[in-house]
Order: sequence, then C-alpha cells, then structure tokens
Amino acid sequence: MATARRERYRKQTREEAKAVALAQLSESGTAGISVNAIAKAMGMTGPALYRYFASRDELLTELITDTYRDLAETLARAVADATPADRFRALALALRDWAKRQPDRYLLIYGTPVPGYHAPPETTEIAAGLMRTIVDACATVGGAGVGAGDGGAGGAAPP
Repeated sequence: MATARRERYRKQTREEAKAVALAQLSESGTAGISVNAIAKAMGMTGPALYRYFASRDELLTELITDTYRDLAETLARAVADATPADRFRALALALRDWAKRQPDRYLLIYGTPVPGYHAPPETTEIAAGLMRTIVDACATVGGAGVGAGDGGAGGAAPP
C-alpha cells in the first residue's frame, strides 16, 4: 500500500514539474527551462527535483514525447472518419487548430531547437510515426484521384 502511495506521489510530482516547465516555456521559450526554477516554483530544491528527473534533458524528452503523442492522437482522431479525399485537409486543419491552441508545445517540437539538447531515439521514433501518418494521408489523397487544384473533385486541374 505504501509503495502504491509513493508511486502515485512520484507520478504527481513528475506531472507537476512538467506543467511548471510548460509554463516556463510559455514565458521564456525553450532556453528558459531551468530545473532549479521549476523546483523553486514547486517549493522544492533543485537537487530534490533530480530525484524525479535525472537531468533537464530527461524532463525535456518527456515534454517532447508527451507533445508528439498528444499531436498524434489529435491527428488520428481527425482522420478517423474522414473519406480518403478529405484526409489531408482534415490533418491540415487539425494540425493548425492544435498549434493555435498550444503554440508553446508546437514550438517545442517544430520551433527553435533547445540549446544543448540532443533528441534521443524515442523522440525521433515518435516524430517519424507522426510523419508516416501525414505521408499516408497524402498517399491516400493521391490514390483517391484527387488532382491539384480540383477542389477534391478528382478531375484535372483547370488551365
């Protein structure tokens, strides 16, 4: 029972740290994310926060991974019921809406690189999966006979 409580507290602390880091991201950009500032905002010391994240890079990796997963889920929902001809448009609109709702998270994965951060394989694998979703939607559009400039009618583009 004590172990479950400890794990629950650990998870809550990690989630709180990520929320504070996202707030820092919003205020200061990627370069402004500081483990000591996050810890201070949470009422802890920097070294105490390192019990939950081994490094700033580990915290950033979790933020990036969470962001990619959230975006991937959003895009998957957008195309779930779309016809082949509408999938690319649905993806584009969903991506745009997601980015407008969460500009800081969008910039975290598509904006200025975080100084000194090197993406580990788990983030690049998620990013590649997200790109596959987009490429598959493009291929589906091409396979549905949708031509450029035809408004989805499948005919030739006007002269």
